[in-house]
Amino acid sequence: MPQAELVLKRATDFTLSLLAAIALAPAMILIAIAIKLDSSGPVIFQQRRVGSDGRFFNIYKFRTMRTGTPDLPTDQMMKLPSPITSVGKILRQTSLDELPQIFNVLKNDMSIVGPRPALYNQTQLTEMRKNAGVLRYPPGITGWAQVNGRDELADDVKVKLDKWYCDNWNYFLDWKVIFMTVQAVISRRGAV
Repeated sequence: MPQAELVLKRATDFTLSLLAAIALAPAMILIAIAIKLDSSGPVIFQQRRVGSDGRFFNIYKFRTMRTGTPDLPTDQMMKLPSPITSVGKILRQTSLDELPQIFNVLKNDMSIVGPRPALYNQTQLTEMRKNAGVLRYPPGITGWAQVNGRDELADDVKVKLDKWYCDNWNYFLDWKVIFMTVQAVISRRGAV
């Protein structure tokens, strides 16, 4: 990605995230209260993820599971007895659990749009992304793979979609992904 376009992407990320943090602050406070009333444990869940150039960072989410739940990818988690709390189920279905990632964008750990960051222990997926050149790009809250299937996709398909996004990136593609994400969230497509 050329430097000028990277600066434009970062400026857009920062501006939109700052505006979202301000506008959504009342909703995030209400969500935090609901989480505390529903189950014991912290409101914010931090999880180690793989970021740009393979560097690790902590992603922020509203906690949707009981404390002590193992760090597993969503598809593996679905095979276990559900650790998801009552409020957590609603947050996941509406994707509201992802809201704290606004602060990851403000910290420059993430972008609004980019390849969704893998868990630290998803070594096969990380290696596939490294080989495809995907790790050179900032990870996103949403991405091309998410609007084309989300967790329903096999890892090799996700990597192909992530690579396509990285190879074809332009400023307007990010806006297309944002609008497609809004449609996916409203329809709850692929939500777990």
